[in-house]
Amino acid sequence: MLSVLEQYTLDNSKDIALQTAENFRRRRIEKNISRRRIAELSGVPLSTVARFEQKGLIAFESLVKLAMALGYAPDIKNLFATPKFDTMAELDMIHKKSKDKRAYVKSKKK
Repeated sequence: MLSVLEQYTLDNSKDIALQTAENFRRRRIEKNISRRRIAELSGVPLSTVARFEQKGLIAFESLVKLAMALGYAPDIKNLFATPKFDTMAELDMIHKKSKDKRAYVKSKKK
């Protein structure tokens, strides 16, 4: 019953970080890799790996290194690859702005 309710709760950044850390820990254990070994493979300090798994706290570069060590580099690399939209108007804007290099119009100097 709780697992059904979990999918309907609103996520916040701390919950997402903790869930990501738990997912990482599960994948690491499934591959029978110790914290010490993943630290060696990734170049991320053992203390950072432990803090990530326990508290969900990690620098993005360290997260990328851990993902690479477990074979999840494509997942990280493609994190923002697919446009997301909530309304048709937003989808239209995405299509119009897809070739733009910046999110705003450069103002002309007077």
